[in-house]
Amino acid sequence: MPKNKGKGGKNRRRGKNENEGAKRELILKEEGQEYAQVLKMLGNGRLEAMCFDGTKRLAHIRGKLRKRQWINTSDIILVGLRDYQDAKADVIMKYNSDEARRLKNMGHLPESVNVVDGNEVEDDIFFDNESDEDSGDEIAPQPYQPVISSESESDDSDESD
Repeated sequence: MPKNKGKGGKNRRRGKNENEGAKRELILKEEGQEYAQVLKMLGNGRLEAMCFDGTKRLAHIRGKLRKRQWINTSDIILVGLRDYQDAKADVIMKYNSDEARRLKNMGHLPESVNVVDGNEVEDDIFFDNESDEDSGDEIAPQPYQPVISSESESDDSDESD
């Protein structure tokens, strides 16, 4: 039986992210391309994107990006427009949060766009009973709880009548 001379198999290669920390050159849109923000993931390599030219398009994630780079809602992407179908587009690349912020600062993206970090936690939960003053000493009123009496007590009350 031959001896394994490599350093692991397919799973080891799959786990590597060799270009994760590398800074890449910022790619700007050309003719026939448009910036967009992902509205909804539809599955089967498709998504719904709102292009910054004001059109909502159905976009198809190309094969090179499909398993190498995960695309989520509210991500900024570059789509290639189709000459023959205006309502459909192809995802060319995904911008990370730093690149999207740079595009916004350069004026390529509208000011109304909210660029969200991947590790940022959005605080959308608000509680009605929160107040500015410290009321930790007080105990909240408890709901009504009926008094459970035993049968012997009920027998005694019947006799006294």
